[in-house]
Amino acid sequence: MKKFTLALVALLVAGASQAQDYKNSIGIRLGSGYYDVISASFKTFIKQPAALEFNLGFDSDKFAGKSFTNLALSGAYQHHFPIGNIDGFKWFVGGGAVLSNTFSNIDEVKGFSAGIFPTGGVDYKLKSAPFAFSADIRPTIHVVNGAGHYNGFYANGGVTARYTF
Repeated sequence: MKKFTLALVALLVAGASQAQDYKNSIGIRLGSGYYDVISASFKTFIKQPAALEFNLGFDSDKFAGKSFTNLALSGAYQHHFPIGNIDGFKWFVGGGAVLSNTFSNIDEVKGFSAGIFPTGGVDYKLKSAPFAFSADIRPTIHVVNGAGHYNGFYANGGVTARYTF
């Protein structure tokens, strides 16, 4: 496993030295699952190095005759910084908000919630193909809590793959 990880990092670093920037991207984000296990993701650079990222996601589960489905919309501002002299490989910081609603037959879980989060992560754009990949962390604090399940703090994180244009 250690050799595989080192090979993957070496491949990313080697490919990153030949990457280029992009204006818009659309794809899929896989999250840690507190309110959005999978999301449609759109990212646009409004002016270098500033970007906006929007995610429309859901989470669903069924257990012991009980079920819930959560729908979430999040938006974040990200300020990007180069990582050394490696083209296409950047880190970012920013912040955003999330609105979510849980539909459920469990009264303690269903309802509306809203949260705020700082965000940070890395973004990598391939040169030879129109794809970008990112990993981020969004420690979310829910400030409006109609759904008792989403009260408090969550160290939400995710990985994203996007088509760039």
